[in-house]
Amino acid sequence: MKKSDRKGMIVQYAITLSIILILNFFLPRMMPGDPFLLLSGDAEGEVVSILTEEQRLYYISYYGLDRPVYEQFISYVMSLFTGDFGMSIYYKVSVLQAIWTHLPWTVLIVLGATIISTLAGISLGIFSAKRREGAADKLMIVGLISFAEIPSFLLGIVLLLTFAVYLKIFPLAGAITPFARYAGLPDQIWDIAYHAFLPMITLAFTQLTGVYLLTRNTLVTVMTRDYIRTARAKGIGERLVWNRHALRNALLPVVTRVGFQLGMLVGGAVLVENVFNYPGIGTLLRNAVIARDYPLIQGIMLVMAISILTANYLVDALYKRLDPRTESAEV
Repeated sequence: MKKSDRKGMIVQYAITLSIILILNFFLPRMMPGDPFLLLSGDAEGEVVSILTEEQRLYYISYYGLDRPVYEQFISYVMSLFTGDFGMSIYYKVSVLQAIWTHLPWTVLIVLGATIISTLAGISLGIFSAKRREGAADKLMIVGLISFAEIPSFLLGIVLLLTFAVYLKIFPLAGAITPFARYAGLPDQIWDIAYHAFLPMITLAFTQLTGVYLLTRNTLVTVMTRDYIRTARAKGIGERLVWNRHALRNALLPVVTRVGFQLGMLVGGAVLVENVFNYPGIGTLLRNAVIARDYPLIQGIMLVMAISILTANYLVDALYKRLDPRTESAEV
């Protein structure tokens, strides 16, 4: 990658991050109420004041929420430069501590879903491309496109009711068995995978169709290229033509797709984790929004944004290394 291109890309990401910081700060404050009013709520939709008005105003002043918004924003940005994300108003711990406690669970199901959807999508795409215009190809296209229209949370509810409630194969909620005593590390790993399976599969299904269609359509296009005809004319076996020539070139856009879908998976995890009551970032974000915990909402959204931007940057750089033609074509 050229230095000028790298600098331009960094500038674009810096501008994007700046816009995210602004929205990240102001949007939570546009919600009705404040953390200390809603923390004293008794029933859903009902606010019962436990704190006196003097106590409430004291805490608002203590957390600096009575200062002008622009002063709060400047203080927020300056704190970020020192790595201080603030304290969670609801959990009474640092924002980073609250995030790092929940983040590994989200990373687990997102990476697992990425691996499953990628391998399954590529395999189904190859199968479908080899049977182009056949009955199996048409059936798979219609079926998977229809399947992709199901929202992730609705799919999660269906899987939860089917495999956890009725069949009782998987647990209803959580990431580990409460108060479990493990005989060893393999038992603990198995228990974690057992609880993560349904959320992971739900996320994988939401991205499967995209990988499948991209692999299938790219392979169909690649198989019409001149170098494929040349390879066949040389007497190379059909299996080698598909594996060595067609699939290698068709996987380049799939790599980009997999990297960019990480952002969609992180967003989907917010909904899926709440369906399965899985203790990841999505569940933490829901609790923060309900409690109007501004520092925690800001911290979670910023970590998610940085993760997505970093993944996109790395994928873009990786794609240019895998396909040098993209660099030579740039001016």
